[in-house]
Amino acid sequence: MELKRLSEHIWYMPFETERDRPNLCYVKGNNFSLAIDAGHSAAHTGEFYTLLKNENLPLPAVTVLTHWHWDHTFGMHAVNGLCLANEKTNKYLLEWKEKIEKNGPDEFFAIHESIRREYGGDAKVIVKPADMIFTGEIILDLGGVKVKAIEAEAPHTDDSTLIYVEDDKTIFLGDATCEDFFAGIKRADLCEKLADTIKKIGPEICVEGHWTPVDTQDTLHDLMNGQD
Repeated sequence: MELKRLSEHIWYMPFETERDRPNLCYVKGNNFSLAIDAGHSAAHTGEFYTLLKNENLPLPAVTVLTHWHWDHTFGMHAVNGLCLANEKTNKYLLEWKEKIEKNGPDEFFAIHESIRREYGGDAKVIVKPADMIFTGEIILDLGGVKVKAIEAEAPHTDDSTLIYVEDDKTIFLGDATCEDFFAGIKRADLCEKLADTIKKIGPEICVEGHWTPVDTQDTLHDLMNGQD
């Protein structure tokens, strides 16, 4: 795996299908750096950090979560610095933390084969809540580059956060454009709301959780086709 540079301030470690690992992304400011999503496990996060160190990039001081799903968050206990999530995302994390600590990880492992692959070899499942909570939107000034985190309605889950790097005209969507993981549907009304939000923000590049970065028009086209 290699670290890819997307723009002046942005790098990312590409997604992997076998273990359902999403892109882990990085934004470098003059004062501090930020990561987008915390990884599927401590091993996933550790691989990302190794790539950052190899490029002499400082580890992120803040990690912003796009939504609560395990492949984006269950590496939180291994991140450097603090984690930021919206209130709904944090609520789901607290629920799963309690569930796993009380009953063990069997229900979690039963969700999908990719989880069992990620946690093979008796790797421990540790869930932690965010260190900082926001509602609506928040702007982080990294020094020379501003990052905006925005709560948005989306078909994938009801706790989506979009992360926009205005200086690089790039938005990170997590899995917001995908169908609901558990219900298997992609509601047309939520697709339209998300498309309107993206258009209003006005990015040139969209980075989805499990796909290569593409032109915004490609993302909007895919979002508005194949709805239920």
